[in-house]
Amino acid sequence: MDSEPSTVHVYISAIGGKWKPEILWYLKDGPLRFGELRRSVLGITQVTLTKNLRELESDGIIIRTVYPEIPPRVDYRLTEFGTSVFPVLDAISSWGRKYQKMKKGHSL
Repeated sequence: MDSEPSTVHVYISAIGGKWKPEILWYLKDGPLRFGELRRSVLGITQVTLTKNLRELESDGIIIRTVYPEIPPRVDYRLTEFGTSVFPVLDAISSWGRKYQKMKKGHSL
């Protein structure tokens, strides 16, 4: 057996979890400021959003841009590599719709 983590584990550690896929989903259409993300991602706390954004930035998936204005303005956007996650997120979204229908008793 390989000592390397499985590629599924690598995916989960980079963009898995409760919040990261949703954060990325909202960044799909372009840069957003912290407050815009916080309002979009329902139920996330400021601390949790900050932690997830820092991790995504550290992993090279998003870019944090600070504008030299008063008051300072910061926004977040996907890196070129970060955009490569969308075929996966589109598939997860499609599966989620099917799962919702199944749970409601509808046929697939």
